[in-house]
Amino acid sequence: MTSTGHPDSEIVFVVEEASEGGFVARSVGDSIFTEAATLEQLREAVHEAVACHFEEEKRPQVIRLMIGPDGILPE
Repeated sequence: MTSTGHPDSEIVFVVEEASEGGFVARSVGDSIFTEAATLEQLREAVHEAVACHFEEEKRPQVIRLMIGPDGILPE
């Protein structure tokens, strides 16, 4: 375990387009889910969700967003 308390000091979110519009993000390995209308809003929502989910000293230091199943959003 790293000094942050999170086993990897990193958390990964899979980002996909929502069927009703906007975007959803689901964490891999932790029970965190959030959604927003734009990617910029989603980035902010993910940071807020991570801050709510983990105590400050246990938060991952790196948050990665994997866009779509292959890392690319469809056009």
